[in-house]
Amino acid sequence: MENKVLAIVNGNKINQKDVDRSLLRFPQETQEHYKTDEGKRQFLDQIINFELIYNYALDSDMKKDPDYVEQMKLIGKDVLIQIGVKNILANINITEEEIKKYYEDNSGIFKSEETASAKHILVDTLEQIKKIKVEITNGMSFEEAAKKYSKCPSSAQGGNLGEFTRGKMVPEFEKVAFELKVGEISEPVKTQFGYHLIQLDKKSPGKVKSLEESRQTIVENISHQKQNEKYMSFVTELKDKYKVEIE
Repeated sequence: MENKVLAIVNGNKINQKDVDRSLLRFPQETQEHYKTDEGKRQFLDQIINFELIYNYALDSDMKKDPDYVEQMKLIGKDVLIQIGVKNILANINITEEEIKKYYEDNSGIFKSEETASAKHILVDTLEQIKKIKVEITNGMSFEEAAKKYSKCPSSAQGGNLGEFTRGKMVPEFEKVAFELKVGEISEPVKTQFGYHLIQLDKKSPGKVKSLEESRQTIVENISHQKQNEKYMSFVTELKDKYKVEIE
C-alpha cells in the first residue's frame, strides 16, 4: 500500500502508516467506524489535533514538567522490564524426544470427543408418540412426522438436531441416541421435556490426533512450561544477587 501523505503539521508529515498504527490502539468496533469515509476524516482530524498539541507542548518546554519526567521514568522502566523478560525467555530449545514424550504422556488431551447426529420428534404424551411411530412404520418419513407433530423448534428442519457430543443432551436422551445404530429409530424416550422418538443419522467415535496433528499444540505447551521454569529460576538467582527486603 502506498504510504500517502495525508497532512503536514508544522512541517511534520502525517502519512497513511501513521494513521494505521494509531488506529490499532482502538477496540475493533471503533476501528470499523473509523474505516468509513466519515470516520477516516474524523480520525485524521483527531491526529492533526494531537500533533498541534504536541507542538504546543514542545514550544512550551513541557519536557521539563515534573509530571512528564515522572511518566517517562515509569514508561522507561516498563519497557526495560519487557525487554528483560524477553531476554530471559529467549532461546528456548525443544527436542524431538521431548515432543514425543509429551505426546505419549498426555495422549488423552489429543483425543476428540465421540459425536452423534440425530433427528427427534417431541410430544407431550406416551400415547401420542406411540401413534406417531405407527405412522412412521406404515410409511410416513421421520422428517415429515417431525414437521407435522413435533413441538420442538427443530420440527422446521424435520427434527434435525445436528451434531452433538456427550454431555450436550439430557442423560435419558443421550444414552439412547449413542446406543442406536445409524438409521435406527428408538422406542419412546421420556425426558423432562416430554416423549421423544430419536433417529440416529451418524455417529463418529472419538479419534486420537496423530503426533503431527498435535505438534503445534505440544510445542506451545512445552515452550510455556520451559519459559515459566526459566523465568522462576532466573528470578531466584536475581534474589541472591540483589537485596530484597519486605516490610
